Amino acid sequence: MTEMPNVTGFEHLSGHDQSFWHPMTHPAEAKANPAKIFVSAQDCEITDNHGHTVLDAVGGLWNTNLGYSCEPIKKAISDQLQQMPYYSSFRGTTTAPVVELAAVLKDFFAPDGLSRAFFTSGGSDSVETCLRLARQYHKVRGDKDRYKFIGLKKGYHGTHFGGASVNGNANFRRNYEPLLPGAFHIPAPWTYRNPFNSDDPAEIAKLCIAMLENEIQFQGPDTVAAFIMEPVLGAGGVIVPHATFMPMVREVCDKYGILLIADEVITAFGRTGSWTGSRHWGVQPDMMATAKAISNAYFPLGAAMIGDKVIEAFESNKDGFGAIGHGYTYSGHPVGCAAALACLAETQRLDVVTNAAARGAELQAGLQTLKEKHELVGDARGVGLMGCLELVSDQAEKTPADKDTANTVYETAYQEGVIVRISGNNLIISPPLVVTPEDVERIIKAVDAGLAAA
Repeated sequence: MTEMPNVTGFEHLSGHDQSFWHPMTHPAEAKANPAKIFVSAQDCEITDNHGHTVLDAVGGLWNTNLGYSCEPIKKAISDQLQQMPYYSSFRGTTTAPVVELAAVLKDFFAPDGLSRAFFTSGGSDSVETCLRLARQYHKVRGDKDRYKFIGLKKGYHGTHFGGASVNGNANFRRNYEPLLPGAFHIPAPWTYRNPFNSDDPAEIAKLCIAMLENEIQFQGPDTVAAFIMEPVLGAGGVIVPHATFMPMVREVCDKYGILLIADEVITAFGRTGSWTGSRHWGVQPDMMATAKAISNAYFPLGAAMIGDKVIEAFESNKDGFGAIGHGYTYSGHPVGCAAALACLAETQRLDVVTNAAARGAELQAGLQTLKEKHELVGDARGVGLMGCLELVSDQAEKTPADKDTANTVYETAYQEGVIVRISGNNLIISPPLVVTPEDVERIIKAVDAGLAAA
């Protein structure tokens, strides 16, 4: 293990995070409950300003797949800053790392049927890019009435107005409505909570597909541009569909000429135990939103990956409808692309997907053990190194646990040496993909202590 750097001299920072607003937090709550302030990180551990070191079972925010000590990425960033810190990739110009990374991504995503990259600054940007290009694709083909999107309830697709509109959780929508017109939702294939009063995952998948086809027919198939989904719903509580669900979605989209957008901001690059979530279910989407682990979070970067059907429509277009009037100042940032090149090389060299599958099996088994042991756990679910314990006050009624209970679990686990994520009544675990069996055991032990305390 790498030696932890000196972290003294930061104690005075406690309680002084009042000069900025935290994302995804009520400002009044943040003011009343000062944040934990982290000052160093090594391997899979982070240390706060009081010198308390914990295993990061959140993986930053689903994105530090290689942990915090990946020297090749750090070196690539430093070298590129010296070589060329920035230039634009707008019309007529680009930089060497952009060209190199696009070629690497083309090879990486070949099994997913995706061979063009549109670079962004992160996941929300990538989703927004996919939504905009989906509408444009149909205009290019002459289907100018196809502008609607359908998504899943409990789905999460970022914070831009487009992404928020296809989000399926009121927490990310209500305070910003009215949102983008033409966004509709069907129930998620969620075994633990669904409107069908069923506990059969295969049956639930079929019922959701029936709802999808019904919604398409109700809206008018010639008005629907795309269906967007996460192969595994992450922020919504690690909802894992039945294996038949995404393939059936693909069939329905093909039947009605609708594009399938896979939001793989979380699931791309190995987290499920497969290199992509779409590949995990044996599906080729038309577009894929990626970010997070593409640079191991060391630099803000994302990419919207484009499939052959969409490529052909744009690249054969002869009028103004094919011109892409979309982009970001930092699209294809050379430092970010250099970071991603090093990250993807290490990701494949270390074969993290194999470790994610093996450690994921251990994690899922440990979560099931906690469910059997603690009445506070209503459901334990996940795949690979994506795990969730849904906390309830009454197992029979599935009554969500209150905030104080969830916070007790969180704080106790933290004192036991592991940081987890609490989202509502969900305890979410998403550690780096380089964790060891001992790390997984440490996570389960700390969460066990938290559940006991609560």
